[in-house]
Parts: sequence; C-alpha cells; structure tokens
Amino acid sequence: MKLSTFKQNLNEVSTLTIALQNGTTVPNHFHITEAGLVTKHFVDCGGTLRTEKVVNIQVWVASDVDHRLAPQKLLGILEKANPLFAGEDLDVEVEYQTDTVGKYNLAFDGKSFLLTAKHTDCLAKETCGIPVAEVTTKAACCSPNSNCC
Repeated sequence: MKLSTFKQNLNEVSTLTIALQNGTTVPNHFHITEAGLVTKHFVDCGGTLRTEKVVNIQVWVASDVDHRLAPQKLLGILEKANPLFAGEDLDVEVEYQTDTVGKYNLAFDGKSFLLTAKHTDCLAKETCGIPVAEVTTKAACCSPNSNCC
C-alpha cells in the first residue's frame, strides 16, 4: 500500500484496527513507536546496485490496556515524519513482533488494516537463468548451477 492510500484509508475509519492474515487482531491498545524512512542499498545476485525505500511503521504492544490510538493521531505522526519522505509516495511496511520482529506489507479491507506477508524474490532472474514466467514466492535464484552467486 502506498503512503497516500494509507492516509486516505485512515481518514475513512473511526477506529484503528490491525489484523494478521491468520485472522487474529493486534491488541487494540497498540502503540506506533516509529514512523520513518528505511533506505536499503544493496547488490542483487546478478551484480546490479539497487536502492529501495519504504515508509516503515513500528507497532508495539505494551501493558497499558487503556491506550487507544485514533486514526487522526496516526495521521499526525505521519505528518511529522513527512519531511523524511521528500514528497515520494512510497510503499508502507509495518514492523510487528510476534515470535520475532516481522516485516509486513499493508492492505485494507474497508474497516481494518491487514498485515500481509512479504516474500523474498530474485531480482536478476535473467542473469540467474530463471525464466521470467517461473515467478514463485519461493524461487531460489542462487541454485548450485545458476552461476549468479
């Protein structure tokens, strides 16, 4: 989900609900402890230098069960972070801890925000000898015979 869509959706709800794909909801007394820009500079397995940027929002649950974050309050937090984004309409990524800290994509079902799974991918399929039509979420580009790693 792009930042502009996230803000639009926040304006459409009166309460802030976040759910995982398995149907469980994040306890409604969660906090947003960070909203920022994450920039990743890396070399893919084909040797191409790349840069990725996302808006990162960290969700944290504490013991203060009377806490409730209103959608307008979250919009205010995003406004304070807005200079970091330099006018770019970036994808939103959410960090949330279950067994370990996980990074999730964000979706919206009309009333709740959904933490959806992120997947790894090979960004150099041609170099790694993977047919572009063979796009799967678990494809391993660096197989022993791929000559890309």
